[in-house]
Amino acid sequence: MAKIQGMGIALITPFKADMSVDYDALKRLVEYQVTSGADFLAVLCTTAETPTLNAEERAEVRKVVTEVVRGRIPIVLGCGGNNTAAIVAELKQGNWRGVDAILSVVPYYNKPSQEGLYQHFKAIAEASPVPVILYNVPGRVGVNMTAETTLRLANDCENIIAIKEASGNFDQIDDIIKNKPARFNVLSGDDGITFPLITLGATGVISVIGNALPREFSRMVRLALDGDYENAREIHHRFKELYSLLFVDGNPAGVKAMLSSMGYCENVLRLPLVPTRITTFEKIQKILQQLR
Repeated sequence: MAKIQGMGIALITPFKADMSVDYDALKRLVEYQVTSGADFLAVLCTTAETPTLNAEERAEVRKVVTEVVRGRIPIVLGCGGNNTAAIVAELKQGNWRGVDAILSVVPYYNKPSQEGLYQHFKAIAEASPVPVILYNVPGRVGVNMTAETTLRLANDCENIIAIKEASGNFDQIDDIIKNKPARFNVLSGDDGITFPLITLGATGVISVIGNALPREFSRMVRLALDGDYENAREIHHRFKELYSLLFVDGNPAGVKAMLSSMGYCENVLRLPLVPTRITTFEKIQKILQQLR
């Protein structure tokens, strides 16, 4: 079982000006991240604008990432939705070679009950040939998975190994950390609260900012995991303004603006997402110059 902790990166999908996927830019970006501190990659998840990719593009992105990584770090693949039967069928029929775990989001739009969430993820865990990471992000999906439901899944399903918690509810996350089984990891789903969550016992993050600044952000994560809170806190505070700027115009608009400034990709998103406002872009550029 792969070690899914430390700084994971929620990988973007670079696009060209004509809106096609820029696979050359993707290769450069993945190599940059692997050699600059990433502990694992989360591929074809929310930050990748996955709903705007067709099946052929998703398959090619996965192929490119796997070929560039070459087993150097684990790969977590997004595999979720609001149709349990369809996800189960995909897990049973798909080829999962080169994938170390899946990240499966709480079902969106249907707003299931807590029992519905439990049965949904239990079915996924039973069908999945690789470990499962839960993803709780109520701000996007419209329903929160409670600590009680998360802990029930963690205890009942051996194949569920972690949760990416993006509820922002410290009491809930702390409850999970306090009562989880030892084999189960809690990962921050929000760059801005990664440092305090690690001090509570989280074991890492699936990061957006890591796309652009993997070396700097992974250093903060590792210092915090090693208990060097003073130096980790200093880095955390240097990033404070950037945390909010990256998300003020939506994700991944902020980090794509930053990557564009750094020369890694075009500042292009697929509708319904659009690039950051020029005022946000200028602020990001200014902070980036200071950080670098």
